[in-house]
Amino acid sequence: MVEKQYVVDAISIDESWRLFRIMAEFVDAIEELSRVNRAVSIFGSARTRPEDTCYQTAERLAGLLVENGFSVITGGGPGIMEAANKGAAEAGGVSAGLNIHLPFEQVPNPYANVKLEFKYFFIRKVMFVKYAVAYVILPGGFGTMDEVFEALTLIQTRRIKSFPVILMGSSYWQGLVDWIRETMLKDGKILKEDFDLIQVIDDPNDVIRILKKYLII
Repeated sequence: MVEKQYVVDAISIDESWRLFRIMAEFVDAIEELSRVNRAVSIFGSARTRPEDTCYQTAERLAGLLVENGFSVITGGGPGIMEAANKGAAEAGGVSAGLNIHLPFEQVPNPYANVKLEFKYFFIRKVMFVKYAVAYVILPGGFGTMDEVFEALTLIQTRRIKSFPVILMGSSYWQGLVDWIRETMLKDGKILKEDFDLIQVIDDPNDVIRILKKYLII
């Protein structure tokens, strides 16, 4: 009985220290990112190679964002994240990378000039939203989809102020958008104004125009 109580107490202490680690991660991230202004969070696959047109589009977009007074935030890893950090850094702007510790794929890219390391996914996701004036999402997998629907859900439920949610690459996203319209919307699972939160864009210059229309900079 004493041994069982000792185990329970040890678990309780470990949980208490985990709370302090969570708080410390929040504090470090807020202190660092509070200096990042007009940030656009860019998402996409970590598996995208430099020769891929999506990589090149992300790089070009990030450079244009910096030239137009924006900062860039990514997940800090390879693929689309690397491309966006590279484009922003080479344009002379703020290029933030919010890296997460994962057993595979997620290796920090060398182009982020504001670097943060996260252990907890949920803290990292809060930072993406807290400091973003827009989300731009390029083709990606489950993690990318998670970010898309996280933003849409928070805006829909008014947990955060509405901002542009832009899907780049109509050939990749059109099937999903069609399904949302023809199934979710038609079946009454979302409202027309919910569907209208999504914008599908192909040209980086159009992204800039949308953001300038949304924000007075």
